[in-house]
Amino acid sequence: MSRIGRMPITVPQGVTVTIEDGNVVTAKGPKGTLTEKFHPAMKIENEAGVLHVSRPDDEKESRALHGLTRSLLANMIEGVTHGFSKTLEINGVGYRAAKSGKTLTLSLDYSHPIVFEDGNGVSFDVPNANTIVVNGIDKQAVGQMAAVVRGKRPPEPYLGKGIRYQGEHVRRKAGKTGK
Repeated sequence: MSRIGRMPITVPQGVTVTIEDGNVVTAKGPKGTLTEKFHPAMKIENEAGVLHVSRPDDEKESRALHGLTRSLLANMIEGVTHGFSKTLEINGVGYRAAKSGKTLTLSLDYSHPIVFEDGNGVSFDVPNANTIVVNGIDKQAVGQMAAVVRGKRPPEPYLGKGIRYQGEHVRRKAGKTGK
């Protein structure tokens, strides 16, 4: 049995989970609503506020889907109760972020500003000019948007300038030495 897949998921107070035909699961909580369609071979049961995921056989694909399905369900419930966030740090002279309304504007030493809009269940917060916080209820969407923002100017190894995740360690190179 999958160690992750066999773990039960407790549904907290204030969250409702409905399982429809075709393994379409909808989780509704204080932060919002998420709907996901899972593989039809996986069996998802809701027993008195506890979700259980089981698999039909021990085939390789079924074993892989077992843990995946359970993790995705747990992330849905975590998202509608607490939400997810990723923090990005901006390092570099003249690099900064600003938010006005629903628009995030990045100045990253290009000839033009880079603009992102809140949407797709993802919002941005800018506590100061060198920090961006990506928030949302869908873990995949938050991670993808944080990766897209980071990809606009990834940290470079010589000076360490760029956008990095909070706590990310960037290996530094020595660079050239003079004669």
